[in-house]
Amino acid sequence: MRLVIQRVTHASVTVGAERVSAIGPGLLVLVGVECGDTAEDVAWLVKKTAGLRIFNDAEGVMNRSVAEAGGQVLAVSQFTLTASTRKGNRPSYIRAAGHELAVPLYEAYCEQLSQLLGAPVGRGRFGADMAVELCNDGPVTIIIDSRLKE
Repeated sequence: MRLVIQRVTHASVTVGAERVSAIGPGLLVLVGVECGDTAEDVAWLVKKTAGLRIFNDAEGVMNRSVAEAGGQVLAVSQFTLTASTRKGNRPSYIRAAGHELAVPLYEAYCEQLSQLLGAPVGRGRFGADMAVELCNDGPVTIIIDSRLKE
């Protein structure tokens, strides 16, 4: 699984004319699920997301997690994170997991993160054409891949 985590002042997801989710200060997490990803990947990424110290403390140093900062989380599925651009200019999405794997792992990520944080995690609508709006704070953007475990 691949995550792109952005510290935001606010973020929202709209499908058509319907705003399906919105948060204030916190994290916007784009979630890409690849073939072969497992529940272990989800568990590792949930702990990483919750523990990521990218919010400023009283001294202005990035030393607090989203929970410590009182932030919210919005998680949006995004299969394009699995793109391979090795060959040519047209990205290949062959590594993207199908719905039968991607939906349960995305939902598990959201549920487990919500449980760990003790707060609801906002969501996009899986498979929908979504408009994601955000204001990146910092800017702070972190990329995490469960296969690299960096």
